[in-house]
Amino acid sequence: MSIVLKGVGRSVNGAAWLSDINLTLEPGGLYVILGRTLAGKTSLLRILAGLDRPSRGEMQDGAENLVGVPVRKRDVAFVYQQFVNYPSFTVYDNIAAPLRRQRLDRAEIDRRVRSVAEIVHIDGFLDRLPQQLSGGQQQRLAIARALAKRAHLLLLDEPLVNLDYKLREELRADLRNIFRDAEHTVVYTTTEPDEALQIGGTTIVLHEGRVLQIGPAAEVHRNPASTTVAEVFSDPPMNIFEGRIEEGLLAFAGLRAPLPFHMQGGPSGPCRLGLPPHRITETAAPGRVQLTGTVTLAEVDGSSTFTHFEAAGGHWVMQRDGIRPKPAGSACTVHLDPADFFLFGTDGMLRTAPGARTRKVA
Repeated sequence: MSIVLKGVGRSVNGAAWLSDINLTLEPGGLYVILGRTLAGKTSLLRILAGLDRPSRGEMQDGAENLVGVPVRKRDVAFVYQQFVNYPSFTVYDNIAAPLRRQRLDRAEIDRRVRSVAEIVHIDGFLDRLPQQLSGGQQQRLAIARALAKRAHLLLLDEPLVNLDYKLREELRADLRNIFRDAEHTVVYTTTEPDEALQIGGTTIVLHEGRVLQIGPAAEVHRNPASTTVAEVFSDPPMNIFEGRIEEGLLAFAGLRAPLPFHMQGGPSGPCRLGLPPHRITETAAPGRVQLTGTVTLAEVDGSSTFTHFEAAGGHWVMQRDGIRPKPAGSACTVHLDPADFFLFGTDGMLRTAPGARTRKVA
C-alpha cells in the first residue's frame, strides 16, 4: 500500500518545523530527501516512523490512519546518523536480534542473517563484536539489521555523514545497488547533492520545512523549479545573479551578450540568472564573455578546487578540476557562456534551463 501524507505539519513551541507536507510513497520506491541542516528532514522521518505525532494533517497507509499509531505497531526500520549496535552481541546476533523478536524459526533467521551480511559485505565478520569493526563496517551492520527485518518502510537519516570521504564513496555505490533490489519503500535523507544524484530514485527537495520540488533525481538537478532548489541541489551552491532581457540582449554583471536561444521568445525586463560553478572557466572561446574579479578564497576539496571571488558587486564560485590554489587578493579573469545560464523570474521560479530543445520561457 502507498503511504500518503496530506497537509502534514509539525510545530514545536510555536515554531513551524514542517509545513503542508504532501507526499505519496509508493511501495518499493526509493525516495531521497535532500535539504540543508535544519530543513526538517529528521522531523519528517520521525513522523513517518511514528516517533513523533504531526501537529496537523493526515497520514495513511492504504485505508489505515497512521496518525497516533505508535512506532512499535508500525512495520518500520530506522537507520540513524550515528550507527546504533548492541556492543555485547556479535555481528551475527546484532542482525538476528529483530528476527528473534519476530519469533522466526532458527533456519529462517540464519538464512536472512547470512544473506544480508553478504549483501552489505560483512559476511566475513559475523563472529566479531561491533567494536572490532571499522566505522564503515559498523554502519553496514546497522543497515544489515534494518534490511533483515524486511520492514514495509526503511528510513535512513544521513547514514553516511559520520564516515570519512573514502568510506562514504564506497558505501554510496553499494547502497544504490542494495536499494534497487530491496522490497522495502526506502526514504533516505542527505544534505549532499552528489549523494542524492548517486543514489538516484525520486528526490524530494526540502527547505525550511516545506517541500519545494519532487521528481527523478537527474531531472530535478537539470531543471530546478526555483533559485532555492538550484542552490540546495548544487555544492557549492549555484551562482545566482541579477539580469535583464532587452532588445534581444542579455544584460548582467555590467556585461551585455546576445540572448541565447533557450531564452528567446519570452518577456523583456528584469530576471534572475543562475550558473553552476563548474560552468565558469578561465578559457576564452566564441560566445563567452569575460568577467574580472578578485579572489577571496581558494579551497581544495578532493580532486577539485573551488575559487571564490568578488566581481560586479557579487560573490561568485568557480569549480575547477585539480589542485589550483590562488592567493586571496589576486586578480581573477573568467569567462561565462550565456548558453549555460538558467533563467529565473524575479519571483525566483524557473523559466527555462540551458540546453532546452524548445523555448520554455513563460
